[in-house]
Amino acid sequence: MLLLEVKNVSKNFSGLRAVDNCSFEVEQGSIVALIGPNGAGKTTVFNIITGLLKPTAGKIFFDGDLITGLRPHQITRRGISRTFQITRELMELTVLENLIVQSQTKSFIDIFRDRYLDQERSRAMDLLDFVGITHLANEQAKNLSYGQKKLMEFASVLMPEPRLVMLDEPAGGVNPSLLESIMERIQELNRAGITFLIVEHNMEVVMNLSQYVIVMAHGQVLTQDTAEAVQTNPLVLDAYLGEA
Repeated sequence: MLLLEVKNVSKNFSGLRAVDNCSFEVEQGSIVALIGPNGAGKTTVFNIITGLLKPTAGKIFFDGDLITGLRPHQITRRGISRTFQITRELMELTVLENLIVQSQTKSFIDIFRDRYLDQERSRAMDLLDFVGITHLANEQAKNLSYGQKKLMEFASVLMPEPRLVMLDEPAGGVNPSLLESIMERIQELNRAGITFLIVEHNMEVVMNLSQYVIVMAHGQVLTQDTAEAVQTNPLVLDAYLGEA
């Protein structure tokens, strides 16, 4: 069953075509990697899917429904959550508050009124436990290390109970031990039914984690295939992986 469909999407910036007639699909329950060299258009596609950018042309469907043109919070409510290359924590709030503000039932202003619901606090604490940083619940986000911020952001995107989680370079700047922990949690969540679309440059992560890989270059999709097939595809070797 298809969960996400990107159909003939293009995006122009002042005459420059960053994404060019891009089409791909993500099946429900899968882990799919979106790879390509810098400037291939991967993050632009992420931003279009999640409503941060409007496409110049093309359509996005989620679970069969057209979501093109919806605002980011509307898309989140449909069941899509994402992270960013650079973490976007609310620095002056605690770790716990950073999670609660992601809840579908919580308005931002209520964070400052200390009126969040018991079930929201309970879910947030469960997710902090899941990523191993419960002890930081009352710490201000600005005091966290980079790795701790990555874990907090990972927990935050799970707060709205998404069906599709989009991760933008989860391995970036992360030490091997933490990366292994993140990969294990992705696999555990996937077994529980959550679908993942991951932009990643670490090819070891891509090949060990993904069932399918979408390869982009110059704003276009070169191929979408299994991780095994992509490793030997001449187009991919030439555009991204290199002959070696």
